[in-house]
Amino acid sequence: MAHEQIEAPDNTAVRTALWRAMHLQIDPPPHMVEDEIGLQLAAPGDEWRARPDMDPQATSGFRAAIIARARFIEDLIAEQADRGVTQYVILGAGLDTFAQRKPELASRLQIFEVDQPGTQAFKRHRLVELGYGIPDWLHLVPVDFEAGASWPEQLSTAGFDPGRPAVIVSTGVTMYLTKDTTAATLRRIAGLAPGSTLAMTFLLPTELVDAADRPGLRASEEGARASGTPFISFYTPKEMLAMAREAGFIGSRHVSGAVLAERYFADRTDDLRPSSGEDLLLATT
Repeated sequence: MAHEQIEAPDNTAVRTALWRAMHLQIDPPPHMVEDEIGLQLAAPGDEWRARPDMDPQATSGFRAAIIARARFIEDLIAEQADRGVTQYVILGAGLDTFAQRKPELASRLQIFEVDQPGTQAFKRHRLVELGYGIPDWLHLVPVDFEAGASWPEQLSTAGFDPGRPAVIVSTGVTMYLTKDTTAATLRRIAGLAPGSTLAMTFLLPTELVDAADRPGLRASEEGARASGTPFISFYTPKEMLAMAREAGFIGSRHVSGAVLAERYFADRTDDLRPSSGEDLLLATT
């Protein structure tokens, strides 16, 4: 693919990849995830750790929250694969590196990474350039959401079997979409084969965020707006659970950031703890 066709991935995808690398580079063990491949893909230049959004102290809560949700998702995938689920769909995949970091587990699955065409073209190019390649069980599915493209149709074209159970993951996406769009996404996923599982993150309204974390959330909102990707949707857990029920899921539960903090950070001897503000919906068909 010619270089002039390769667009840079969006800021959010890069920031997430860099925070994951930062965790490995500056936080003491144990590490929740070990991921420097995303850093290789992003290729941000030698000065990336000097970026304001990489400040080790000021952004440690966000870094920890990103790491906590990544670990939760990886534990979920391993658990579902052991139950015989063989399809894994990542909506808004960004620079996700599960397929490269966990090839033994990943190669037991058909993995479908869905994202905007520009990000997908960049990632495809970098995977080939770095020598990882794209195995036949990894499907990069470009979908132009802004043009109203149907991701379920694109998935089927890429080889996804809607008649077999899948794990569908959407992290760090719902805040950028209207509530109607997310409701439509939930309905589509609820219609997948019985035994499918959805894990979806959502941002809490400011009043439900710990007071100490509100300035950081405001700064994050301002940064998102300045980069042209404003946060437009916030949900209470009760509202998100109601949306899942209305979409047709047979089971749904709320997993709070506090639960993840307790699960993954309780025994740490440093002060690394996730900031509050982002929770998870876990729903089943």
